[in-house]
Amino acid sequence: MIYITAYKTFQFTKMKPPYCSICDKFIDQNDEGGLIYFKKRKSDIEWEKRMEREGMVGHPPYAAWFCKEHYQQAKKLSNLTINQAFEKIKE
Repeated sequence: MIYITAYKTFQFTKMKPPYCSICDKFIDQNDEGGLIYFKKRKSDIEWEKRMEREGMVGHPPYAAWFCKEHYQQAKKLSNLTINQAFEKIKE
């Protein structure tokens, strides 16, 4: 899918719907969960550069959805990479 704005043309890549990355619960507008951005890995920085270079947008590999049950724990771990945070959350 390609969108053209007044400034730039963007191609969208796969977007992740709002399902908790831990328990797969759907996160609706009444849920107190949300999207958490974790510390970027080298591969995440490369992903951002490639997306910018190719005029694409999509769900960042360093971001994940969490339901209200898992949101606060994930938020406390946002200073870690997504891999490190998931290991701790799943302990």
